Amino acid sequence: MKHGPATDWSKDKASSFKTRIGVWMFILYAIIYAGFVIINTFNPKIMGSDIGGTNLAIIYGFGLIIFALMLAFVYNAICTAAEEELNGPDADLEQSEEM
Repeated sequence: MKHGPATDWSKDKASSFKTRIGVWMFILYAIIYAGFVIINTFNPKIMGSDIGGTNLAIIYGFGLIIFALMLAFVYNAICTAAEEELNGPDADLEQSEEM
């Protein structure tokens, strides 16, 4: 007994946009993470400095985690809007009108 897919898996017209956004966000995160690694490699004393009762390494590390979560939420919101605009039911009508 074969069942078809539960959802319509048509071509994703927002795929290239989502890829481009994802790559740029990855590059941004990689640069900020590289800063963390470079500081720890070349001058680890900076990471040991006290800021508000804890050291910079802990703050920077938690900041990286929070920043990654923020990027994920922003990526989801941007891509959802792009999918609705480019893949929505009106997208096929707009393309046929342009031809």
